[in-house]
Amino acid sequence: MTTDAPTPARSRSAILAIASGAGFLAFLDTTIVNTTFPDIAASFPEAGRSELSWILDAYFIVIAALLVPAGLLADRVGRKRAFLVGVVLFGVTSLLCAIAPTWETLVAARVLQGVAAAIIAPVSLALVLPEFPREERATAVGIWGAAAALAAACGPPLGGLLVEVADWRWIFLVNLPVTALLVVLGARVLRESRDEHASGRPDLLGAAIAVVGLGALALALVEGREWGWTGAESAASFAIAAVALAVVVRRCLTHPVPVIDPALMRIRSFRLGSIGTLLVATAFFSVILGNILFLTQIWGYSVLDAGLGTVPGPLATVVVSGPAGRLADRFGHRAVIVPGCLVYVAALLVLGSAPAEPDYVGHWLPGMVLNGIAIGLVFPTFGAAAVADVPADRFGAASAINGAFRQFGAVIGTALLVAVVGEPAPADALDAAHRGYLVAIVAVLLAAGVALLLRRVPAPATPQPRGSTANAMTA
Repeated sequence: MTTDAPTPARSRSAILAIASGAGFLAFLDTTIVNTTFPDIAASFPEAGRSELSWILDAYFIVIAALLVPAGLLADRVGRKRAFLVGVVLFGVTSLLCAIAPTWETLVAARVLQGVAAAIIAPVSLALVLPEFPREERATAVGIWGAAAALAAACGPPLGGLLVEVADWRWIFLVNLPVTALLVVLGARVLRESRDEHASGRPDLLGAAIAVVGLGALALALVEGREWGWTGAESAASFAIAAVALAVVVRRCLTHPVPVIDPALMRIRSFRLGSIGTLLVATAFFSVILGNILFLTQIWGYSVLDAGLGTVPGPLATVVVSGPAGRLADRFGHRAVIVPGCLVYVAALLVLGSAPAEPDYVGHWLPGMVLNGIAIGLVFPTFGAAAVADVPADRFGAASAINGAFRQFGAVIGTALLVAVVGEPAPADALDAAHRGYLVAIVAVLLAAGVALLLRRVPAPATPQPRGSTANAMTA
């Protein structure tokens, strides 16, 4: 890795601010679009909910497939260069999303925006790590992670506010001045770095095949109700997904720089932690969309009120995440995750039994607080469990792969929510909304089962490595 003399404290702060701003931007678009989904649907009445779900899933699919290769490629071509390209691309694709005349062009623009986010997310923190002394890196990672958490909390109310005062296209237009500022400041302040020891070219073809496989799987889940689960279209989509993902697995076993390193998957705690992350992400992202649909379509909330109504959850997550990490360090990951999953199920039972008439304080608020507490206990702890036994020199790759599993869960959760809820008649809307929470409950119970297989006692501390681009996803 190329580095120069130690960076002055003021410059380090500026670099961290730029990286945190970029991370905020990439993660904001994972929640803000969910909030405005009903208004986007109103702009394209010719498309059903299953078609419009691709506006969400396309973004997640591309990030899931490209997160690791993009980080590895940035290590080779230069992280500053990759960062600036990613931010410019994010700005351009945000504009394309804002001016999209049809839902199909909006989905296409979201695919390109996902490419940009897959570059920004890992590279932004990787630019920070080499600039800080080893003893200060945990603080830097914490600040970057706090920015990502803040993005999750700000997405719903910001999306609702923009829809209230303008329309949904402004959720993309607001990215333009931010990306312009990040490019100007990044070009002046950031220092170039790369991994001089990296060899080989990342498997971009394998990543492209993964996009096809994940896309076919999401298509089968979203359209299965309409096509019939045993119909020809569903069978063909499932078959394409199976073949494509089998090819990806084969390439991972033979390619020198694969999408997913099979050596890491042989580490039991990494395998279990990543599967747990996928399952919790399935629940998390299905609930994000399900909450907005419930509040707007069952309780008749405006998008702004619905966005504000979900804020207590992310805020509770921010409060709980820190203590959860300390508890896991002391008592082991399983001791935190299993109770967290039980709290999560309790939260989902509360939200999934909400009445037809609005009762925010008596019903929804307790459910959201419990939901946020559970996420703070479970999500980061599964991520920590995944890297607990990984050698220090593979920490970055392991963290990025775990992040890819999280995005894969987002794809599955969104697709399953749309498949289960469907487009019910008004008389059946409440029952359909309640069914949507069953997706999350099943996923969380499976995650609890995975957690029971983790080690009972905490593992010895793993030395913190200097870090590669993929280290961004530890946050």
